[in-house]
Amino acid sequence: MSSAPAAGVDGQEKVIAAAQHIVKSLATSKNAADDMIRILSGFDHRLSSLYPDSASSPNMDPLSSSSSSAADALKAVLSQLEAAEKVVMQWDSSDSLLFESPSDVILQYFASVDDLIAISATSSSLSAEDGYDIHLRAENVLQLAMSRLEEELHPLLIRNTVSLDATGLSCSLRRLSLSFPSSETDFDTSSEFDPADTSTPTSSLAPTTPHHPLLEDPSLDLIRHEAISDLRDIADRMIRAGYSKELVQVYCSIRKDVIDECLSILGVERLSIDEVQHMEWRLLDEKMKKWIQGVKIVIRGLLSGERRLCESIFASSEEIQEECFIEITKGCVLQLLNFGDAVAIIPRSAEKLFRIIDMFEVVKNEVLPELRILYPGELGSSIYGEADGILKRLGDAVKGTLFDFGFQVQRENSRRPMQAGEIHPLTRYVMNYMRLLVVYSETLEGLLGDDEGFTLDTINTDDDTESLGSMTPYGRRLYAIISYLEANLEEKSNLYEDGGLRCIFLMNNIFYIYNKVKDSELGRILGDHWLRRRRGKIRQYSKTYLRVSWTKVLSYLRDDSLSGGSSGSSGHSSKIALREKFRNFNVAFEEIHRVQTTWKVPDPQMREEIKISISEQVIPAYRAFLGRYGPQVDGGRHSNRYIKYSTEDLESHLSELFEGLSGVPNHSRRRA
Repeated sequence: MSSAPAAGVDGQEKVIAAAQHIVKSLATSKNAADDMIRILSGFDHRLSSLYPDSASSPNMDPLSSSSSSAADALKAVLSQLEAAEKVVMQWDSSDSLLFESPSDVILQYFASVDDLIAISATSSSLSAEDGYDIHLRAENVLQLAMSRLEEELHPLLIRNTVSLDATGLSCSLRRLSLSFPSSETDFDTSSEFDPADTSTPTSSLAPTTPHHPLLEDPSLDLIRHEAISDLRDIADRMIRAGYSKELVQVYCSIRKDVIDECLSILGVERLSIDEVQHMEWRLLDEKMKKWIQGVKIVIRGLLSGERRLCESIFASSEEIQEECFIEITKGCVLQLLNFGDAVAIIPRSAEKLFRIIDMFEVVKNEVLPELRILYPGELGSSIYGEADGILKRLGDAVKGTLFDFGFQVQRENSRRPMQAGEIHPLTRYVMNYMRLLVVYSETLEGLLGDDEGFTLDTINTDDDTESLGSMTPYGRRLYAIISYLEANLEEKSNLYEDGGLRCIFLMNNIFYIYNKVKDSELGRILGDHWLRRRRGKIRQYSKTYLRVSWTKVLSYLRDDSLSGGSSGSSGHSSKIALREKFRNFNVAFEEIHRVQTTWKVPDPQMREEIKISISEQVIPAYRAFLGRYGPQVDGGRHSNRYIKYSTEDLESHLSELFEGLSGVPNHSRRRA
């Protein structure tokens, strides 16, 4: 007797639980749910809480013959399950692709999947045998549906991925306002400076600018727009059904392959540190150029496009958006960064500096800002941290290479003098290098601003104290390199035995340095005082040359107490002395002409200026001496042996100096 009430209580609880399940199951049909709740609440007031308006509804008739029973509700659920099952099983046995079917067929399949998800979710809480069977049956059919969607996802992604052959990618790159491929700043020296090679090293700025303009549309069409909706519908249902792991696995594997293919098309290879370390420079230089362009395209195009793709397809889950994006792109980004890391530790040499600066600028100005946007969460912080570490190492490589370059300039010890006193290859190399360095002034200013380890202790700065006071750390580094060059040239000038040629050599080289500085941004960096000091040095070398080369020649045109009109033995002695002076002048002048026509002053203006300086000293002195003493020698026997040149002859011969002529010149006699 006592067990009956207990059994009655258990039965009521089952009815209530079943009713709750029915209400949830019929959530998609508002009218049917309302009818069922009204009926059940009439049997037990505890069910009225499921339908708050039932107690106050004036039209409610708990005994209405039109209302359905709980059994009818369960029957409706079974009918809904069977309909969905029929659609899923039909496609499970088909070899056709669902997403090549008409849109109404696709919508029917999605509706069936939605029904299965709803039935599975609501029936799982039932304890009744029928509810359990419904849940188990729905789960089994749903698993088949998920397998089908997973299978459909692969060809749908592949079929709608934008063509990534070289032509197709180049078209997309034009939309990004990028040229492919192109280079940044080039320094073409053929090799490191070779003192045995007297050819002129050359440098050139490539036609491209160091920085590309901002892009109006920083994305590529990675998947055709018409497929996005279908992909989003698949992703949404797999996520709601609890199959997000399978979804992520398929999607990420396909998209990672696409990104890898893009890197291959861009010429960005997966290289080990050891391969980079031992790569021949010209080949490595090409790899670095492709890396610079590849990074820009990947960061500003592919990654931003991939991020937007994830946000669109996985709109229902921010967590999966983040997970997929990082899974797809992390390997690509790390591959790019690993190459930068390998370059940062390659053996240093002057020719590599500009390409390393290009890489530093790309990481600093484009990679890091974009990574901060693309990987904002904790999962992406390690990628940003890796890029930031590589930036520091590239910066250290730039500073170290620049320091080594100054040391090499200071220690370069070639011992073969320039035969014509012209510009030394080291001077051309260093100054062209310096001209290219100023292209990167802003970057180097930032890098060298805290370079506390650098000093000017090894340089005599007494004459340039005023200039140094206004220079930045970057300016002082450039000043030091040029000072090392000037000191080295002073050492090399000691190789010349002829003091005049030593002066011509120094004048040529300092004038070349002066012009390279004056006509570039170097002039602003080093300052007007520095320029005035070098111009003063050039004038001093010119004056010293005149003194060393022409003092002896001019000494033969002095009177030295010669008597212009004496007779007798003293007159005869005076005439002999005059003839000796003319003869000595001729010999000395011809020797200078023979030697110094082979000397070279490359700059036309400088060459003309020094010729004028010589003429201003030699021609007036010769004209005066010839006018005063020529008559005493002219007219005698063999007078043409002594008076060989007119003033016009001398001017003509002086005009031939410093032309770098080869061979022995012909000193013909032309009398006025």
